[in-house]
Amino acid sequence: MFFSFWPSRNEFARNRKDLFTDLIAGLTVAIVALPLAIGFGITSGMSAAAGLTTAIIAGFIAAVFGGSKYQVSGPTGAMTVILIPVVHTYGISAIPALGLMAGVMVIAMAIFKLGAVINRVPWTVVEGFTVGIALIISLQQIPLALGIAKGAGEKSYIVAWNTVTDALHAGLNYTSLLVVAITLVIKFSWPSITHHFKFKFHIPASFVALLLMTIIVKVFAINVATIGTIPRSLGTYQKPIFDDLSALLIPALWIALLAAVESLLSARVADGLAHSSERFEPNRELFGQGLATLVASLFGGMPATGAIARTSVNVRSHATSRLASVFHALVLLFIAIIAAPLVSQIPTAVIAGLLLGTSYRILNPVSIMESLRTTKSEAATLVVTAISTVAIDLIWGMAIGIALHLILSRYSKKPQSI
Repeated sequence: MFFSFWPSRNEFARNRKDLFTDLIAGLTVAIVALPLAIGFGITSGMSAAAGLTTAIIAGFIAAVFGGSKYQVSGPTGAMTVILIPVVHTYGISAIPALGLMAGVMVIAMAIFKLGAVINRVPWTVVEGFTVGIALIISLQQIPLALGIAKGAGEKSYIVAWNTVTDALHAGLNYTSLLVVAITLVIKFSWPSITHHFKFKFHIPASFVALLLMTIIVKVFAINVATIGTIPRSLGTYQKPIFDDLSALLIPALWIALLAAVESLLSARVADGLAHSSERFEPNRELFGQGLATLVASLFGGMPATGAIARTSVNVRSHATSRLASVFHALVLLFIAIIAAPLVSQIPTAVIAGLLLGTSYRILNPVSIMESLRTTKSEAATLVVTAISTVAIDLIWGMAIGIALHLILSRYSKKPQSI
C-alpha cells in the first residue's frame, strides 16, 4: 500500500537544462517563501524559527512524497487561522501531539482514497473560502502594523477591533505605520520598475521590499520591533504530550481537514496554471502532506499545507519537476543555518506590510467582481462562505458554503411554475 505513494526517479529533472531551470525556480520560490514563513510563524503565536523550520522540513517532504510536481508546501495563512486559538488554548507544547495526530489522519485519508471526494469542493466555495482567508490574514497583521500587543479575544475580527482600540488609547505608533506603508509602496511599485527597465532576471517584489526596508531601518536607526533571535538550526525533536487526548481530537481533526482541503485546492490551481496534461494524484498528495505535517510538527515546526501563492510562483518560474520544490527547501535551510543573525534583524512591521500585500494578491478584487457578476446563486455562495469563514472558522465556513451551494443548485434546477 505505502509503496504506491513513493516517488520514482523519472519524476525529477533528468537533464542539465531542466535541472538548472528547477534550481532557478526553487531559488525564486525560496525568496518569496522566506518572509511568508517567518510572518506566519510569528502570527500563529509560535515563532519565526517555527515558521522557517516548517517551510524547510514540510517543504522538502511534501515535494518528494506529494502528488503534484509543482506543489510548494509550508506554513500558510489558513493554517495560521486554525492554530491561533489552538495555541491560545493549549499552548505551543501541544503542537507536536496535534501535528502527529493530524498527520496520521491525513495519511489515513490517503490510504482510504478520500482525495477525490475532498477535491470536488465547488469552485465558488473555494473563492469564498479564499476571500475569507485573505481578510483574516489582513486582520492578523494589525498588531504587528501598529507595533503593539494583540488585543483581547479569540476571533480575528474581535482581536483586530480591540487592538485598534488599545492603540488609539495608548497613542498610534506612526513610525511603525510608516514602515508598513513604505513596504507596501515598494512591493507594489517594483513590478512596474522592472518592466520599465527590462531587467533580465526576475527578483520577487516581496524580497526587494524586505531587503530595502530592513536596510533603511538599520541605517537610519528607526525604532521599530524586529523578529529577534532565530536559532541557527533545523529544529530539534519535540516529544508529543498526550495528557488530554480527548480534548486534542477535535482540533487535530480541523487541522487535518484544512491540510487536506487546502493542499488539494492548491495542487488543483497549479495544474490549471501550468496547463499540464499530467494531473496531480490526490491521494498521493494527501500522503505527502500528512507525512510533512507529522514530521515538521515533531521537530519544532507546525502543521503545513500546500501554499497557493508559493506554488503559483513555482509554476510561473517554469518549474519542470518536483526538484524545484526540493531546491526551495534547501535554499531556506542554507539561509537558516548561515544567515539567521541577519534574518533576526528584519522589522516585524515590514513582515506585516508584506503579508498585507499578499492578502491583497490573494483577494484579487478583479476576480471577485467577475465572480459576483455571474449568477445570483454563485454570488450568494461566495459571499456567505467568505463571511462564515471570517465570523466562525475555516472549516465551518467551507461546510456552510458547500451546503448553500447544494441547496441553491437544487432550487435553480427546479422547473418554474407558470
